[in-house]
Amino acid sequence: MNRHGKSKAWMWFVAAVLAAFMAGCGSGDEIFGTEGGDGALGGGPGPAGAAPALGAAAPFGGFGGNAGMTNQGTLTVITGAQGQPVSIGTTGASTLITGFHSATPNCIYTETPLNIGAVNGTINTAPPPPNVACPTEGTAATFATAQAAAAAALAAFNDLSPASRPGAVDPGANLGGLTLAPGIYATAGGAFLLTGSDLTLDAGGNANAVWIFQMASTLTVGAAGAPRSVILAGGAQPKNVFWQVGSSATINAAGGGTMVGTIISSAATTFSTAGNVTLTTLNGRALALNASVTMVNTVINVPAP
Repeated sequence: MNRHGKSKAWMWFVAAVLAAFMAGCGSGDEIFGTEGGDGALGGGPGPAGAAPALGAAAPFGGFGGNAGMTNQGTLTVITGAQGQPVSIGTTGASTLITGFHSATPNCIYTETPLNIGAVNGTINTAPPPPNVACPTEGTAATFATAQAAAAAALAAFNDLSPASRPGAVDPGANLGGLTLAPGIYATAGGAFLLTGSDLTLDAGGNANAVWIFQMASTLTVGAAGAPRSVILAGGAQPKNVFWQVGSSATINAAGGGTMVGTIISSAATTFSTAGNVTLTTLNGRALALNASVTMVNTVINVPAP
């Protein structure tokens, strides 16, 4: 082969290598953090470590500390994502649950024609029972279940904290428009927003990948008239997403949108706003340690363990 032929062959080789490199780079969307596991379905949990043990809190779609839970609207449903029985509750008295009924016949908690929320399972509170026709709830047994859930939620909150899981990546205060790999995330200001665009969590094909979001103060999802959602990609699962909130969480006050993950807040968690008929969805759990959980026309799909 002459010199010209060798030079041409070399150019074709370089072009082929560059083309392969560019194809492997993907779309160019920025993904913060480190990819979890080996990219195969069933890899490790990634840099966040294993998901915390929720224990007795796992069946609860909502838990309102010792302050209770309130539903407004007629479209609220709390159910198991795979059809499993679930719970809501409080360590307070049954009178602190309003606008709900459980799957147990006649166990109705201050519902009105405008405020009806269905729970596909039991409601666990301290005595008394919600009414004389419901002797199996609002008992010492349901109180013990609520106390166990409160203790388990607190243990999980502490397990998710920066003290237990240091080394968080700071993606900025607003998570809107980002695509995040499995990992631990926190921001210098201590509060996360999800506004402007949706958040995507990409597991890269690893169904065991875990995300942990740590907040010293608040979590706010959505803005006025603009609900936002968390989108799962690459095999990510709701049961592996956790939000550790140092104060309160406000989820889509305008109504609508789909939130994902287990929210454990020190203070209150609120979904939508009174009067909104557009469904707000949580694929996860809302566990408030020291305050109430309030929802308006909200569907909670509790992940199976």
